[in-house]
Amino acid sequence: MLALLSGSRLRLVGRPLLYSISAFASLGVFLFGYDQGVMSGIITGPHFRKYFNSPGSLEVGTMVAVLEIGAFVTSIAAGRIGDIFGRRGTLFAGAVVFGLGGAVQTFTTGFRTMVVGRVISGLGVGLLSTIVPIYQSEISPPNHRGALACMEFTGNIFGYASSVWLDYFCSFIDSDLSWRIPLFIQCVIGAILAAGSLFLPESPRWLIDVDRDDEGMQVIVDLHGGDPEDPVAIAEYHEIKERVISERESGEGRTYRAMWSRYQRRILLAMSSQAFAQLNGINVISYYAPRVFEAAGWLGRDAILMAGINAIIYTLSTLPTWYLVDHWGRRSILMSGAVVMAIALGATGWFMYIDIPQTPKAVVACVIIYNAFFGYSWGPIPWLYPPEILPLTVRAKGVSLSTATNWAFNFLVGEVTPYLQEVITWKLYPMHGFFCVCSFILVYFLYPETKGVPLEEMDRVFGEDEREEAQENESEVTSLVPNSPRRGQQSLSPLRKNTNRESRRWLNRMFGGIDSRALYERVADSEE
Repeated sequence: MLALLSGSRLRLVGRPLLYSISAFASLGVFLFGYDQGVMSGIITGPHFRKYFNSPGSLEVGTMVAVLEIGAFVTSIAAGRIGDIFGRRGTLFAGAVVFGLGGAVQTFTTGFRTMVVGRVISGLGVGLLSTIVPIYQSEISPPNHRGALACMEFTGNIFGYASSVWLDYFCSFIDSDLSWRIPLFIQCVIGAILAAGSLFLPESPRWLIDVDRDDEGMQVIVDLHGGDPEDPVAIAEYHEIKERVISERESGEGRTYRAMWSRYQRRILLAMSSQAFAQLNGINVISYYAPRVFEAAGWLGRDAILMAGINAIIYTLSTLPTWYLVDHWGRRSILMSGAVVMAIALGATGWFMYIDIPQTPKAVVACVIIYNAFFGYSWGPIPWLYPPEILPLTVRAKGVSLSTATNWAFNFLVGEVTPYLQEVITWKLYPMHGFFCVCSFILVYFLYPETKGVPLEEMDRVFGEDEREEAQENESEVTSLVPNSPRRGQQSLSPLRKNTNRESRRWLNRMFGGIDSRALYERVADSEE
């Protein structure tokens, strides 16, 4: 799509605009990927350990995991901030705060200052990790929403990989610059994101929700190619506007209590996806990869090198999901990833337990396989799923809860891992493999498929439109026929019966269960 002239300024429209927004917003997830990985290499460095007086496992765990405390706080607040100041304003604030925290870490004078800097960076990470997925989902077309979200996750892992390799190259510096330089890069990237966010368009759904309809319509037009008469752009605008008006007329509350009372199932699914993304063990590797490899027999700089090689493969593993997520769907990717991750973690613990000459290479292979399948599955999908399934009225607040769940479990895993590595040693890895099995079961039975469904039609995926219609019909029948059965005594609808029959078919459950998109199309056709 060609760029159009707006006055004397050249501006992008259509897919170039969409991809440019996605690429630049990915700097936000690049930042917290970088911040998660940067500590893994420097905590084993001799100059870092000397400067901090050879910190113990609990001190190391605190310096690494305290980031999540700040992230937890602002990820909860980001729901309200995102609704008041918009998606773009929240992105700018997160970048500024993150850069400030990076500066405090870079010029730290000791353990306490480092902890303060990590907390401040965490405050920025919480804002960015909440608002970027929301922003991405609200500007993306349904058939490309999954791919664009997965591209952002690739940015996150690229940030992690960049930090690990920078740690490796800086490890050759024979001074405190070996760990101060990697920390300073946080400031540089934060400044770039803060400046660039001022030029990004605001989310059209947020603009329409706050009655800035003309601006919202203009963004939609730009995303569809720049033609104000484009029927697809006009239809999308009217669909969003009708949804906003409908939610206002229904009197649907926007408080956390109202959100919980109506969308409890969706909130729990969103929170569970982020909880298991951490319980499945990724930050045992991301935060402490060199320590894992040291435990397996790789020492000093070689351990960081192995972590760097693992990070490259980890990054590459996220690429197939760009295509698969909108073709296979979310469920099959999550379940297949959980199976391989469980096997890889179990094998990691086994090779550490038997401790044979081949153990170092075997552990590296198992960790690489684990990381690759996490990058393909439980890495990107939990960032895509929550903003997909939550409606506009509570999307920011709901995603803030799911992201806060991520950071709460992130902190738990990051804080206790150094201690558990010393106390239960090899058993740590099968333990997280068990959680991978649990996550498979959860997705198999409870997660609906969402591929290809417009955000405004997600109620149909969860059957809420049908339930509301059934309740209305029931109230009408009850008023006319006093002895009609109560809701709990009514027989199952044909759709419910079909659902029960399909649930017995393992392969159907494995590769998508009930086709939510087909359900959406059937209902839509019946309304015409």
